[in-house]
Amino acid sequence: MPAKASKKKKTGAVKRKASSKAVKHVYAFGKKTDGNSKMKTLLGGKGANLAEMAAIGLPVPPGFTITTEVCTHFSQTKGKYPAGLDAQVKAAVKQVEKEQGKLFGSKTDPLLFSVRSGARESMPGMMDTILNLGLNDKTVVALAKKSGNERFAWDCYRRFIQMYGDVVMGVQPRNDTEHEPFDVVMDKLKKELKIENDADLSAKNLQELVKRYKALIKQRTKKSFPQDAYDQLWGAVSAVFGSWNNERAVIYRQKYNIPSEWGTAVNVQAMVFGNMGDDCATGVAFTRDPANGEKVFYGEYLINAQGEDVVAGVRTPKPIAQLADEMPHAHKELEVVRKKLEKHFRDMQDFEFTVESNTLYMLQTRNGKRTGLAAVRIAVEMNKERLMTEKVALSKIPAESIDSLLVPIFDPKAEAASKAIAAGLPAGPGAASGHIVFSASTAEREVKAGRKVILCRVETSPEDLKGMLASEGILTSRGGVSSHAALVARQLGKVCICGASTVKIDYEKKTLIAGKTLLKEGDFISINGTSGEIFAGAIDTTDSEVKRVLEGNLKPSKSYTYRLFSTVMGWADKYRKMKVRTNADTPEMAVSAIAFGAEGIGLCRTEHMFFEGDRIDYMRQMILAGDEKERRSALKKLLPFQRKDFSGLFKAMKGLPVTIRLLDPPLHEFLPHDDTTRHQLATKLGVSRETINERMKALHEENPMLGHRGCRLGVSYPEITEMQARAIFEAAASVMKLKKPIKVSPEIMIPLVGFQAELKDQVEIVHRVAKEVMAAKKVKIAYTVGTMIEIPRAAITADEIAEVAEFFSFGTNDLTQTTLGLSRDDMGGFFDDYRNKEIFNQNPFASLDQDGVGKLVEMAAEKGRSVKKNLKLGICGEHGGDPASIKFFNSVGLNYVSCSPPRVPVARLAAAQAAL
Repeated sequence: MPAKASKKKKTGAVKRKASSKAVKHVYAFGKKTDGNSKMKTLLGGKGANLAEMAAIGLPVPPGFTITTEVCTHFSQTKGKYPAGLDAQVKAAVKQVEKEQGKLFGSKTDPLLFSVRSGARESMPGMMDTILNLGLNDKTVVALAKKSGNERFAWDCYRRFIQMYGDVVMGVQPRNDTEHEPFDVVMDKLKKELKIENDADLSAKNLQELVKRYKALIKQRTKKSFPQDAYDQLWGAVSAVFGSWNNERAVIYRQKYNIPSEWGTAVNVQAMVFGNMGDDCATGVAFTRDPANGEKVFYGEYLINAQGEDVVAGVRTPKPIAQLADEMPHAHKELEVVRKKLEKHFRDMQDFEFTVESNTLYMLQTRNGKRTGLAAVRIAVEMNKERLMTEKVALSKIPAESIDSLLVPIFDPKAEAASKAIAAGLPAGPGAASGHIVFSASTAEREVKAGRKVILCRVETSPEDLKGMLASEGILTSRGGVSSHAALVARQLGKVCICGASTVKIDYEKKTLIAGKTLLKEGDFISINGTSGEIFAGAIDTTDSEVKRVLEGNLKPSKSYTYRLFSTVMGWADKYRKMKVRTNADTPEMAVSAIAFGAEGIGLCRTEHMFFEGDRIDYMRQMILAGDEKERRSALKKLLPFQRKDFSGLFKAMKGLPVTIRLLDPPLHEFLPHDDTTRHQLATKLGVSRETINERMKALHEENPMLGHRGCRLGVSYPEITEMQARAIFEAAASVMKLKKPIKVSPEIMIPLVGFQAELKDQVEIVHRVAKEVMAAKKVKIAYTVGTMIEIPRAAITADEIAEVAEFFSFGTNDLTQTTLGLSRDDMGGFFDDYRNKEIFNQNPFASLDQDGVGKLVEMAAEKGRSVKKNLKLGICGEHGGDPASIKFFNSVGLNYVSCSPPRVPVARLAAAQAAL
């Protein structure tokens, strides 16, 4: 059935409507279950897993799922539903009524529903939820009578009106400074009654609150709160489908590359109540610790509460272990469920549960969001437990998450010298320091100004996502380890502390008080997401355990984290096909990259070698030279520096391949741009300032990126290419003649080639210099000469260029700029608009534009290898460290990717996942 539905979607709305009776839009779960866990594309993750839990005998309240295809139809037709959906929904409601023995909208024993979203990829908190649907002025009286608990019934009604009024009817703050309207109404009533806690409101008080809530809705929307149960249901379903395109959901999709066309399913499920009394509870639990991956039952719960109370952070819940004392039977049942879920789904699960009158119900399960450290530990330990194969374990670790094992931690001495001002629940491990900010908008503004920030909130909500993305870390004074802040922080890889109850945050005064310490917005604060400790001021950081082991400063046996890292990297190297090199310009960078597992240098930018000490003056002297003789004189002074640099690189790489790109940027980049430095240079070189100014005017270009640079410099000034080639070969000869000779195979890369003739011109110079050096030094150096493919013409004529080149390396930074006609330095003015309208699903300079730039890469690879079957292909742009791009490069058949040293582990893991 899913395949048929997919075909219908492509034929257009008119044809779909005509044949919609044949399409199944609604899938039941409960005693009658239509779906299973393999149907996530159609039912979303939540719907598919609810069906699966019901099928394996777990206590799931019955319900039904409206498919993701309906969401797509709803979006494409601007809010219309396919014909036949209404009848299918009514039939599904009748099935739930039959299983529950209650009637939807009944005035004697009403059936209530929860209405929740459920995309195929979990998006916690990003879309909308409605609970207690079906209550109205008459059914609330029936619920009170049937349950024998009047307060419980009116508490459910006020919750439903608040959720429905916010999500469906749009009663929300008018601006950033206004508080939540429903909270304002409640706070006013509590103040009148001199009550502090919501739980102290009596049934009579709640009736008054319901009256005021309905008046607020009428005032804000000019509409009355709906009393018909089916009107409520369709309003909620439409709101959930609509929330697929709300701002926070769009931002989340962009962050995690979730296609907008996937849509969300809607899950309508019979309500069970954790807020009927002290024999009721609700909670969120994980089969393992999602922060560090430890195999412990992890989670939290609240007695006499509904699920939103736990995740919203309104009350700080209790740890799940405490449930063993308060509700031993329920805790014992949950332990059985925990083991059954892991054994069945073969992954760490994040599940929600409710206990109603001492009876356990399962409301959802999903593969749990976890930190990078937890992802690695869970994969390794589940492999040992034979719950995952090596291949499956590798696939469960997001490649980016390996970074979290390498990020700095607080320097132990500096941390020990600092006194913690408070502590909370460690929800996202690591260390972070930054300026205090109290709102998402301030966080964004400060980060754009170049400052690091810590977002401090009483509790976060989905609207805070932009600020959470921008911040170094997140601190909340309320909420537990399954609150919104904790869930999203783990997903984003952010340092996070939740539920720091002794911290008092005042948004109006813009202050944070912890004990006797008063901090203001803009002050520095430091948080340790591993221990939960909070410090005033900034604390110095140091390298992680893994990095210290890699650099020889800590024994491997002293670090369990390193052993986890080593195991995963071993698996990755076992299964990947592509090599992983590094972009490095100095011996220090090269040594660091080798420690991270680099198998060579894919890009050495020689221009970076010209900026140190006196060499910049010689470079400037060469540029300002009036003729070739003067130019050669300056280049002669630069030669020893280049030779020494290359010798250092060759020694550091110990025989691994080194790709050296000849001079690439335009010459004006090496000249001073301020009058003081120009005057100093004129004095040093013995020339007038006028001479320097005239030369700079002559070098001026309207568009330097497309100007006199790369191989064009070598064509105009062949002596530059000669000097660099000589330095490379003389350095190679020197290390080959050491007491302990080092094998060297330099790969010389000519940049910015667009014509075969350009490459021929430069290759001839390199070959001539190589012969001269080998004859003089009496050595034979194995070397290759290739080119960087970074302009579209090179890709289009790659077969011609391959006749001369011995390898291609794709410079995807410039290839993206020249293909898109887009400067990465000048896209700030419109990038947000393009991203918000999903013209750009992601930054094309961070993740390869596979449909555009990728086609050129694929074309160049095919054309090049049509001339030279074994032509070596690599990529050295920033995309070489991006997992999605690496997957594409693997499919094209590249031999290697090259990235910055710290990204090497990510690239190794991503390459293995691409191969699998």
